[in-house]
Amino acid sequence: MSAVADRLEYNAANGHVVGRDPDAYLLHVPTTALFGIDAAGLAVLEACPKGAGRSLEELVAALAGRFAPERVRAVAAELARLEVLQPSGSLRPINPAAVKVREYPLSTLVLNVNTGCNLACSYCYKEDLATPAKGRRMDFPTAARSVDLLFREAAARERLSIVFFGGEPLTNVPLIRDVVGYAEALAARDGRRLDFSLTTNATLLTPALVDWFDAHRFGLSVSMDGPQAIHDRHRRSVGGKGTYATVARKVEMLLARYRSRPVGARVTLGRGNTEVEAIHAHLRDGLGFHEVGYAPVTSAAEDGHALTPEELATVHGAFERLGLAYRDAALAGRNSGFANMHQLMTDLYEGRRKSVPCGAGIGLLAVDGDGGLNLCHRFTGSELPTFGTVADGIDKERLGAFVERAIDREGTHCARCRIRNLCAGGCYHEAYARFGDPHHRTYHYCDLLRRWVDFGVGVYAEIQRANPGFFARHLEPRSAHG
Repeated sequence: MSAVADRLEYNAANGHVVGRDPDAYLLHVPTTALFGIDAAGLAVLEACPKGAGRSLEELVAALAGRFAPERVRAVAAELARLEVLQPSGSLRPINPAAVKVREYPLSTLVLNVNTGCNLACSYCYKEDLATPAKGRRMDFPTAARSVDLLFREAAARERLSIVFFGGEPLTNVPLIRDVVGYAEALAARDGRRLDFSLTTNATLLTPALVDWFDAHRFGLSVSMDGPQAIHDRHRRSVGGKGTYATVARKVEMLLARYRSRPVGARVTLGRGNTEVEAIHAHLRDGLGFHEVGYAPVTSAAEDGHALTPEELATVHGAFERLGLAYRDAALAGRNSGFANMHQLMTDLYEGRRKSVPCGAGIGLLAVDGDGGLNLCHRFTGSELPTFGTVADGIDKERLGAFVERAIDREGTHCARCRIRNLCAGGCYHEAYARFGDPHHRTYHYCDLLRRWVDFGVGVYAEIQRANPGFFARHLEPRSAHG
């Protein structure tokens, strides 16, 4: 072996240190595993910077006054095994190998049951949105073929999911009822488990409908932006009136009657809406939602709805404060209901490694009113070509090429990014809306995402150290429900 190859260098693309001794942790980027790292490990990494590596004997000599030789050798060997230390001249990030996508383990199908919606939210991304009367309603034959496709393509799956989306999906309740009956009969025939879910603006909920959802164990989410002054800023009726009073009344009824599964709120944070902590207090502590998730609008700054860079920084600062409150609650054995933090904790707990940003195109497809197969529900009505139809099946050649391009990180900043396996380049639709290309990396907020993950690693480590049982009680049941 050459002298260069004998030298070891720290490759931060494969291992990232969060915190300080004695509370430092190493995020092993290729596996998303988290390791405690002590003073000896930190010293070894510091002594082997990129571009100035050391041989093992040089490393032992450099640290001789602080650590025993056998300790240095053991730590260096373990870091080299993880490829956090690599031979000089051959530093490389560990990334998924190029693959040919041949299998599509479909498990979730989203049905766009009506493009019509009775609200006219200022920030809505749907390109095919219409009023309820003018909306394109999916018919039952199209929906039934969609369900048949799901059961056929997911032959190896024991558990399947059907999501009802819009527009406002409750503008086509008869179809939802028919689909549930049809799909449940197929599931009983095949011995499958079936989950239904739906996101609604809540304005059309009735006690009878809530009870029916409860009987079929729907996963329900309500789109709501917070207290009245905040909610009514963007979420108005087609006629221009604020909808908070109606939504709050319906939510009160829903939460009083619904028992089968926890109900969450989904908040969209658009231009001028950065009051995250006040929103959380109102929705979680005031109205009583089980959890609240936040979606910052960042797709296209020029449309006037996206958060400015300054607003996005303000939102992330609030996220960190809510994250600390989440930590404090977790240490006391409680879940504060901050869904964004809960998802990050789940990713770290399960050691998730993403080759692609999400399951769109592999585990999930969305069906539009014409029966076209879209990458996800955000793309129905867009100009992005579909990937087959429910009548003809999935165009696996084109879809495979799309996914393969998404997996390929060559020539992108993602190839060396320390959160590449947690982010995997960002949302396809966000990139499409902002750059016109679903494969474009969402570089405009990478620094904030890296900071968010670093923050989350620190919180995760504190909970793991002081109350590890929290994860088994609060994360594993979440994973079981999908």
